[in-house]
Amino acid sequence: MTEQKPVADTSGAQSVDRALALLSLIGRHTVDGIGLAAIVEESRLNRPTARRLLLALMRARMVEQDAGSRRYSLGEETYVLGVLAAQRFNLMDVAQDSLSDLARQSGDTAFLSVRRDAFSVCIHKEEGAFPIRTHALQVGYRHPLGVGAGSLAMLAALSDDDCAEALARNTAQLERDFPDCAPDRLQPLIAETRARGYSVNPGLVLKNSWAVGVALHQPGGRVVGALSIAAIDSRMDPERQAELGAALKHEAARIETRLAKAFALPDAKETAALRRSAPMGGGAAAAQ
Repeated sequence: MTEQKPVADTSGAQSVDRALALLSLIGRHTVDGIGLAAIVEESRLNRPTARRLLLALMRARMVEQDAGSRRYSLGEETYVLGVLAAQRFNLMDVAQDSLSDLARQSGDTAFLSVRRDAFSVCIHKEEGAFPIRTHALQVGYRHPLGVGAGSLAMLAALSDDDCAEALARNTAQLERDFPDCAPDRLQPLIAETRARGYSVNPGLVLKNSWAVGVALHQPGGRVVGALSIAAIDSRMDPERQAELGAALKHEAARIETRLAKAFALPDAKETAALRRSAPMGGGAAAAQ
């Protein structure tokens, strides 16, 4: 008699993955929120599943629904978690001066992106004085690692195994949505990035939008983000790429020095005070 092995129950993990994906989706609509129909369309979930997950997130105060517009936004608990995380990993604050300096010195747009597992999310941009700007990357955009200069810099900064794993996970999306950034196209760019210490995106997302990027590391070496500068292709000859690469490396070193001083967690009393002071939103109305 053959003994049958129990089948692992993955439904719970799948629900967590879907809920976290919804949280990320809602977070990309911070100004006006997002309605259920758009959530269903963008998440590719069916309506009952989306409503069920939204209700669970609302019970946890991670998501709130405006009583008038019925649109969803991030809830007060995400604010609390964000503030708590910032006590330990306050990348935006420690990078702000560097972003301003890079935008002012280059005249172009400087970006800060963070790593989210095998993806990159742009969290801030600082525009320079040059009147012609590129729009390949905007705050809130989430790309597979390798798509864009900052994202490519993060991918190249990973170990060989982690780099290969990220590419394997994202192969289908890269080939479908970013064919110029398919894994076989990225491999030589990864090698070039490692050799010179900064990445160059030669118009792979938008043809006239080039960018240079440098990875950021936490104390201990974990890749957590990237700085990048984007400009139109006529402003990105090899000499200027090297100039911007050197400026980015200089600012990355400054940021990493500041990060080394930013790893202190608040105690329980401070956490309770943050929850009491969190801004109140629309509350947990029925998801519809």
